[in-house]
Amino acid sequence: MPTPEYLDHPLRTALAEELHARPFLKLAEAVSLIHYAVYAEHKPSLHETLLQSLCRDTGIAAPAEGATHYSVQSPCGWHLKWERHTEFSTFTFVIPRSDGQALFSDAAIQGIPAHWFAQLAGSRFVAARMELLSGDATQAAHGAHGAVRQWFDGPILVGSNVLGGGQVFCDWRVRADGFMRFLVIDDDFREEQGGRLLQRLYEIETYRMMALLALPVARQMSRELDEIHGALQDLMQRMEARGAAGNDAQLLVSLTHLAVRVESLSGQAGRFSASRAYEKLVLARINELREERIEGMPTIQEFMERRFAPAMETCRSVWAREEVLAARIARAVDLLRTRVNLTQEKDVTRLLGGMERTARNQLHLQHAVEGLSVAAISYYVLSLAAAAFKALHVLSLPIEPELAEGLLIGPVVFAVIAITRRTRNRLIRRSAGEESHGMQPLKQSV
Repeated sequence: MPTPEYLDHPLRTALAEELHARPFLKLAEAVSLIHYAVYAEHKPSLHETLLQSLCRDTGIAAPAEGATHYSVQSPCGWHLKWERHTEFSTFTFVIPRSDGQALFSDAAIQGIPAHWFAQLAGSRFVAARMELLSGDATQAAHGAHGAVRQWFDGPILVGSNVLGGGQVFCDWRVRADGFMRFLVIDDDFREEQGGRLLQRLYEIETYRMMALLALPVARQMSRELDEIHGALQDLMQRMEARGAAGNDAQLLVSLTHLAVRVESLSGQAGRFSASRAYEKLVLARINELREERIEGMPTIQEFMERRFAPAMETCRSVWAREEVLAARIARAVDLLRTRVNLTQEKDVTRLLGGMERTARNQLHLQHAVEGLSVAAISYYVLSLAAAAFKALHVLSLPIEPELAEGLLIGPVVFAVIAITRRTRNRLIRRSAGEESHGMQPLKQSV
């Protein structure tokens, strides 16, 4: 029987393992966690550089080339979980809590040299401290239940019962040390629920920040759309004004410039599309918390609906406005181009009419010239014949020059007319033949 590798598609193993590529944190005790998200838009190599530097400086093994996720235990006592995403990477440091350890300390990043953090300059996008406490076993948890406000001094304290066995508290504020704080109390979590909860919380914050990247773009775009909308309204009014038809070419150029400006804004489509995707992830992670209200506190879902949802709605409305404005400009360009084409067709029709009149006059003139030519040629032929008849009469031949010349008038005139018409018909047939030969290659090329 053939080996499985022989039967399988080359992508089967990689795609099947994708389900297990980013496992949840497995925690069975109280822990301290520090999470960083790194966003380096113009320096994509920074993510792998930071990981390699961290492994080298702390003595942990480096991941395989091309890895997008990595999990390893450090000699310093903390556990590292690294993930590489499309636009950002995350470094999550977890260490078991010891007795008497202060909440929200730097225990989870001890042993990491300062120069590693210096490499994060300008690219640290998320920084969060999290504490997972066991409600039944630790004195810290008993104290935290009654003194939550000691650790969260923001104007709004957000908290809820989650997963049917614990509580989450946060205020979604960045403190002077650059970190946000999340406190999780494990009252009755089942196995590994604590690790999944912490991961969902820092994913909510990371995806929320990534989704909000579209907000500054939307605000700037909104101002530009206001300018473009005003210019479009002015052009439309000029199009409707009486006597504007003679200005159509200039109006079309102006509309084309507006279309180019709107098209340049469409380059932000990727940012808005990514924002929608991150928003869906945020909402999905919040739903997975299965929150229940703590009296007097808004839940995470309620807080996001009040603060995060309006920002996302702003991004959606601005992008929808850009699409509508682009469609309006396209329709205006089509209408104006149609009007320009109609004007051009009228001009062409008028020009063809003038050419037809000119051709008719030329034909009349040609007929007149032909008549004069027949008279002139006949006169010269008869003059030559008269001279010949006179010469023969001098030679005593029985010819009367005046009588012979008078008898030749009719035949000469008819002969000249016949020759002239035959020559004209020959030229017409030759011209028609040249035109047909000239059209044949054109038909073949078409």
